Amino acid sequence: MESKKTACIDLGSNSCRLRIADENGKVIYKDSIATKLGEGLFETGKLVEASIKRGVDALSKYAEIMKENKVQNYRAIATAACRTAKNGKEFVRLVKVKTGLDLEIIDTFEEARLNLKGALLNAPQNKKYAVVYDLGGASTEVTLAQTDGHILHTISIPWGARNSSEAYGLKEFDEAKAERLKTDIQKYVEDFVVKAHLEKYKQDCVLLATSSTPLRLCSMIKNDGSYTREKNDGACVKCCELDGAVLKVENMSVDERSKSAYIGEDR
Repeated sequence: MESKKTACIDLGSNSCRLRIADENGKVIYKDSIATKLGEGLFETGKLVEASIKRGVDALSKYAEIMKENKVQNYRAIATAACRTAKNGKEFVRLVKVKTGLDLEIIDTFEEARLNLKGALLNAPQNKKYAVVYDLGGASTEVTLAQTDGHILHTISIPWGARNSSEAYGLKEFDEAKAERLKTDIQKYVEDFVVKAHLEKYKQDCVLLATSSTPLRLCSMIKNDGSYTREKNDGACVKCCELDGAVLKVENMSVDERSKSAYIGEDR
C-alpha cells in the first residue's frame, strides 16, 4: 500500500517553496523558486504582470510535481505580497484557473504562528520563552511566545527585504537612507518591547531568527563557501558576528552581491 503524502507550498514575496512529506513526516521532496512576487509592489500597489507570471509558473510546476508524487493533502499559503496587493485576490483566482491549486492568503497572526512552529524545532530546551524574528520580502514578524508554542504577543512590521529596499532606495547601500529605515523600524520594535513586557521575560528567553537571510549570514560567518539552508538550521551565532556580516554586505556593490556565493543574483 502506497504511503499517504502531504505537501505544503509557501508563496512569499521573494520565493515560492514546496515540501512533500510521507505519512511519517519525512521530507521526500523539496524545492524553492525565486519568483520575486513582490517586485514593484511598493510603487504600484499591485502584483505586476512579470511577477504574476513568475508566480503562476512556479505554482504550475509544483502542481505537476504534486500530481506525480500522488499527494493526497496539501496546504498552499501566500503571505504579505498577496495580502497587501490590490489585486491579491485576483491573483488567487488566476492561480486556481491556471493550476487547480487553492491558494490561501493568510493573515499576520497565522503567519506568525507558522513561523513560530517551525522556529521552535531548533529552540534550546532550557528556555521557557522565545522571541522569533522572521524577515520576509514585504513584512517582518516579531513574536514573543512560550516555548510550548503559546503566543504572548506578536507584531507585523510592514517592511521586508524587498519592499523596504524599493521604498527607501536601498538597492545600493546609502547610510542616510538606511538610517531613515532604521528609525522607522525602531518605532515598531520599541512598541513591541513595551507591549510584550519583554523586560519581564528576557532572562529566560532565547532569540530565534528565521528565513534565508539569517541563514545566509550564518554561512558567511562560518565561511561555508556557499549557502546551504539545512547546514545552518539551528546554528548559534553571536550578535556581534551578525553585525559584522551585515556590515560586509553593506560594503558590497550590487554586482559583488550578485556574484556572492552566499547571496546571488536572485536575492
